[in-house]
Amino acid sequence: MNDLAPTHHYARVNGVRLHYATAGEGPALFLLHGYPQTSYLWRKVVPLLAPAYRLVMPDLRGYGDSDKPLDGYDKRTMARDIRALADHLGEKRFGLVGHDRGGRVAHRYALDHGETLAGLSLLDIEPTKTKFDTLDRESALSSWHWLFLPVQDLAETLLAAAPEAALRYFLRSWAADPGAIEEAAVQEYLRCFKLPGTIRATCADYRAGAYIDLEHDAADAHKRVSVPLQVLWGGLGRRRQVDLVAVWREKARQVEGKPLPCGHFIPEESPEALAAELQAFFAARL
Repeated sequence: MNDLAPTHHYARVNGVRLHYATAGEGPALFLLHGYPQTSYLWRKVVPLLAPAYRLVMPDLRGYGDSDKPLDGYDKRTMARDIRALADHLGEKRFGLVGHDRGGRVAHRYALDHGETLAGLSLLDIEPTKTKFDTLDRESALSSWHWLFLPVQDLAETLLAAAPEAALRYFLRSWAADPGAIEEAAVQEYLRCFKLPGTIRATCADYRAGAYIDLEHDAADAHKRVSVPLQVLWGGLGRRRQVDLVAVWREKARQVEGKPLPCGHFIPEESPEALAAELQAFFAARL
């Protein structure tokens, strides 16, 4: 038996049933995926990190094989999902890595439950409030889905009419190297994207980001992430190229990071470089 191969589990926590995969042994490292993907995102970094860490890779509420309730897509509730899963697994202190929407859950987690974290790594995201506050022509064109997906009923209807075309467009256009997301992975993401409730739920995730999450962020504008923060981003991506270390220094007390030679999907496009950065960051903290 390959001890590094992920095993799959379910747990009912915070009123929702989450699917999650685990692999490896050692101090715990929770890995949170983003849109339009699932925990399958981490497949390439698992063999690189599992020898040193116990990896916990949940499908976020509304994604993958986790439940897709009608509500609860504000990042505070989604962070509570992760806190409850950690309690379920008996993990009192761990590292947290979040990509894309998972990074937004991870940021909120650090604000609300930072006492449980040894460190936080955020992949290819700006703070949600910063993103909206600095929206201009360039960023609006490159991040048009931020404005489209929250449109209730219309976004769900149009995506449901052509789910494969939409999914393939997102994966192709956000990657610097679309070939890094192999067809088998596309098919797995498509399977989950087509599950009943996924499109509704993932649009609700973005809708929360445009409304209630901003309210929570505004109320907590005085709070800064207290744990060490690593910020990594795709240097070849479509996003407006800004120094995310400088951006996040307004939100956290201790920040380090750099761009990696890839597009948005860092764990798939540049897994070796990502694993090396995560190892270096968490080695002294876990």
